[in-house]
Amino acid sequence: MKRNKRAEHNSRPTGRPLKTVKSSLSGKIGQPAGTLYHTGRQKTESPVITVFGYDENRFFYRDVKTLHECEQFKEQFKVLWVNIDGLHEVQIIEEAGQLFGIHPLTLEDIPHTVQRPKIEEFDGYLFLVLKALELDAASGDVAEEQISMVIGSNFVLSFQEKPGDMFDATRDRIRNEGTAVRRKGADYLAYTLIDAVVDHYFTILEHFESRIEELDTNLLEAEGHDMFQSMYSLKKDLIHLRKSIWPLREIINSLSREQYSTLDGASIHPFFRDVYDNIILIIESVESYRDIVIGMHDTWLAVVNNRMNEIMKVLTIIATVFMPLSFIAGVYGMNFHYMPELEWHWGYFSVLGGMAVIFAGMMRYFHTKRWF
Repeated sequence: MKRNKRAEHNSRPTGRPLKTVKSSLSGKIGQPAGTLYHTGRQKTESPVITVFGYDENRFFYRDVKTLHECEQFKEQFKVLWVNIDGLHEVQIIEEAGQLFGIHPLTLEDIPHTVQRPKIEEFDGYLFLVLKALELDAASGDVAEEQISMVIGSNFVLSFQEKPGDMFDATRDRIRNEGTAVRRKGADYLAYTLIDAVVDHYFTILEHFESRIEELDTNLLEAEGHDMFQSMYSLKKDLIHLRKSIWPLREIINSLSREQYSTLDGASIHPFFRDVYDNIILIIESVESYRDIVIGMHDTWLAVVNNRMNEIMKVLTIIATVFMPLSFIAGVYGMNFHYMPELEWHWGYFSVLGGMAVIFAGMMRYFHTKRWF
């Protein structure tokens, strides 16, 4: 039975159009609570289940086809870590609920990939939802993935939308004898997984810093729609990044200070406080980048407006100069029969000379006023 709920925050995923989110959620309308329904895109062909069991002296690893194969390992090791890549086959999540005693409301949230980041405590376990971000090296786009974790006293279940290398460093530590993760419990394993998610945010920050530097280099020279689109896209991505990271502030702060039945507070709190410090640093960096982009946008608009003013000034001077010249040409272009100047032998040359004098006088006046 659920006892309390902490640190819930609204967050729409990055890179996922609102229309797609609405169409995914429409399938849940009218369904009773606890109904498992996968929302979002299917990101892997078939789910992959990996099992790690270990203690200080022993280590076990296996790929399994069904979660029922894990039942024999539940009591054999100090810590059991089950990782599931792919959430579209909800029967696998149901099997996890039956094997580890997970509440139906928790199971409902796991395949709901537009879930907001949060932490909840149930009898016997903690449930966390995080937003992991990865950089696509080929396209340069930032991809978002929802990661759900169920943390028990001697087990950790992690649910990912697709396979990846985010947790490979943790797997290597488990394989190596004598590491801290082998000596400690499930709460420390959960810390290492959360820390891996947070560490990937620094990679994303480096990507945004490079984009900002590139825009800043071309800020005063570039103009037109492309520069505006680049700044708008960067600003939008930073807002999405902030929405993914900001909820972690309260979640990690809760893990670093509050007492949970499945966590050894005295030993694990210092590690989560270190993650909390990283979260604060990331949030401050995102806010700083956002302010820089807003400032760059204002500067770019000022440059564009200044260039527009220069163009309008030149065009205005040209139009002003030709106004009296056009008036003179218009007067003598009427071709009335009784116009004395039309019969004058030097009339044409005198009019042209008068026009030249007017033009020179106006240009001198504009230059004296420093209008060009």
